[in-house]
Amino acid sequence: MRERDGTNNGHLDERTAVLMLHGRSVPVLAGFDLDYKTYSWAEALAKAGYDVFMMDLQGSGLSPRPTMNEPRNVNPAQQNLLKPRPPGFTPGSPYYPFQLTNSNSDRDELNTVVDWIIHNRGVKKVAFIGWSAAAFTMGPYAVKNPGKVSSLFLLAPIFPPDGTSNAPGSLPLPGFPMFVSTKSGTWNGWGNEALCAGQREPAMKDVVWDAIMKSDPVGSTWGPVGEGLNRIRNFVRWGWNKTTAAQGGVLGGSVPVLIAYGEHDKQANTSSEDQELNFSVPALYNAIAGDHKLMVKLDCAGHSVVWEMQHQNLHNLSKHWLDHLKVDGKTQGIFDMDTNGAISPAP
Repeated sequence: MRERDGTNNGHLDERTAVLMLHGRSVPVLAGFDLDYKTYSWAEALAKAGYDVFMMDLQGSGLSPRPTMNEPRNVNPAQQNLLKPRPPGFTPGSPYYPFQLTNSNSDRDELNTVVDWIIHNRGVKKVAFIGWSAAAFTMGPYAVKNPGKVSSLFLLAPIFPPDGTSNAPGSLPLPGFPMFVSTKSGTWNGWGNEALCAGQREPAMKDVVWDAIMKSDPVGSTWGPVGEGLNRIRNFVRWGWNKTTAAQGGVLGGSVPVLIAYGEHDKQANTSSEDQELNFSVPALYNAIAGDHKLMVKLDCAGHSVVWEMQHQNLHNLSKHWLDHLKVDGKTQGIFDMDTNGAISPAP
C-alpha cells in the first residue's frame, strides 16, 4: 500500500480518505501513480487535499505473489512466451494447479486495508476509486459494508449483469495461478481503442511498461531481455451482477455511485454468449437501485483512459465528485464529457 497524504496539518479533523484499487492486469502504482508528466491520478487528488491510499491485492504489484515466482505456474498455453527460458524451467503442467485468489480473499484483503485506514487516520468512512475489475471487489464490499464506504467511483467497471452470485462448491478452483502479457500485446490491445487523433502519446508505450515492470521484479527478468513479462494473477470471481448490485438499495442509496467510461472501451462493454464474459457498463447503471447514481461517458477514450489525453479531465471529474457527490449539479443522470472537459446530458 502507498499513501499520498495531501491533508493540511490544520485540517486533520476534516481529513477525507480515498482508497484506489487496480484492475485485473495493471499494478496499482502504474495505473494510479504514474511518475510521468500529469498522469498521476493519486498525486492530483493529494494536491487537492485528499489522503490517498493505493493498494495491490495479493498476486499483483508489490504485494506478495505466492506461487508466482515459479515459471511453471504460468498458463500452459502461454509458456512459449518464456523465451529465453528462466534457469531450470521446463514447460509443463503447473506445480500449483489452482487459481490463485478469489472473491472472498480479495474482499477480506480490502476490508483489512479499510479498517487500517479508519483506525489509523481517524476517519469514519473511506471513499473508493476503482478501475476495471476492481468493481468485482469494491462493488460487493460496499453493498455489504455501507458503514465503511462513503462513496464509490468506478472507472470502466467490469460488470456481468447475469454473472454468477455463488461461490464454487469447493476452493481453490483448479487451473493455474497466473497469466503473462507482453509489452507489444499490451500496447496493441490498448491501440484497438485509440481511435482519435492524439488519444495517446507514443512515449506511453515505454513509460507505462517500465512502470509495470518496476512493480514486477520477477516478471521483468522473464521473456525478451530488457523487456520482461507482466505476471497477472488468476482469480475466481462471483457475486457481482444485476442482483447483487441492487441488493438492499445500498448502491445509489447510502453509498452514492459515479460511473465513468470511455466511448471506445471494448473491454468493459462486450458481447459474449458466456454470461460471465458478457460485460456492460450501462447495465450496471441500470442495476443500481438507489437514486444517487451518475454515469459519464468520456469522448475519445478507451479502457486505459488513465494514460490517455482525457486523463486530466478524469482527475477533475473525480475531485468534483469527492467534493460535491454531483455531476453538473445533479445527483442522478447520464452525461457525456468532451475532450475539453465540458459535461452535458447524454442525448
